[in-house]
Amino acid sequence: MHKEQDGAAADRPRGGAPAADGTPTLGQVLLAIEELWPASLAEDWDAVGLVAGRPGSPVRRIVFAVDPTVEVVRDAVSRGADLLITHHPLLLRPVHGVAATSAKGEAVHSLIEGGCALVTTHTNADSAVGGVSDVLADILGLTDVEPLAPSGAGLPEEGIGRIGLLPHSQTLGDFAARVFGALPAVAGGVRVAGDPAGLVRRVAVCGGAGDSLLGVVRNAGADVYVTADLRHHPASEAREASEEGRPYLVDVSHFASEWLWLPAAAEALRNVLRDHDFDVEIAVSGINTDPWDFVLTPGP
Repeated sequence: MHKEQDGAAADRPRGGAPAADGTPTLGQVLLAIEELWPASLAEDWDAVGLVAGRPGSPVRRIVFAVDPTVEVVRDAVSRGADLLITHHPLLLRPVHGVAATSAKGEAVHSLIEGGCALVTTHTNADSAVGGVSDVLADILGLTDVEPLAPSGAGLPEEGIGRIGLLPHSQTLGDFAARVFGALPAVAGGVRVAGDPAGLVRRVAVCGGAGDSLLGVVRNAGADVYVTADLRHHPASEAREASEEGRPYLVDVSHFASEWLWLPAAAEALRNVLRDHDFDVEIAVSGINTDPWDFVLTPGP
């Protein structure tokens, strides 16, 4: 967690004391979000921060989700949420309008008409301490964890991806089963490249799409790499460039790899707000926004 440099400023998020009932404003929640997942950690191409909402509005109920789909937005509004925090941006690419004739426009209209603000914490939440890849590494039991690609704008332990050690070596087959068991159930399951009997201990992880780090993973000496959205050509080239088959590849659902962060993020934000005497109800969306519904595989 990031701390204010000025000790007096750290006593309470700027924006004043909480209301008599402990309710913060959206602006005060934004300061807590910045403390946990600083916008300075976001990649240059990313779009993070406040997407919709008035900073002076009260926030009594918050919902976390991976994707700001229309279904997720409507669910948050139906719960009476004043703020929806999503990992993925709603408007990553430039748009020329938000008419309700498109899904994104419908989401914007539903948010505003429902009195629900939207905040995105994307690559800043990937890089931050306790972020997406940190949670994935922790769930898999990794120790001696460090960033795969350290951030130039943050602490030494911040950056994209993580690499660490399993307590003991295990076969790739057993490790892949462990990954499968840790993730939310999705249609695509888990795909694995490598010898099921091969031993692994040094593990690299990157929540979300991580094939841009395949070279970094190889140079770091990882035995196996867990990430999502591995495309044919980068994966094929990585296998041909591997030494004795390593790093093995474990390709998981993009949604599933990032959903794991939501409960930890909700708890972290709850703790920061409580530290400043704010009383907010925080929940995690249970909606599965993985885009696939079923998969066909060859028979035995």
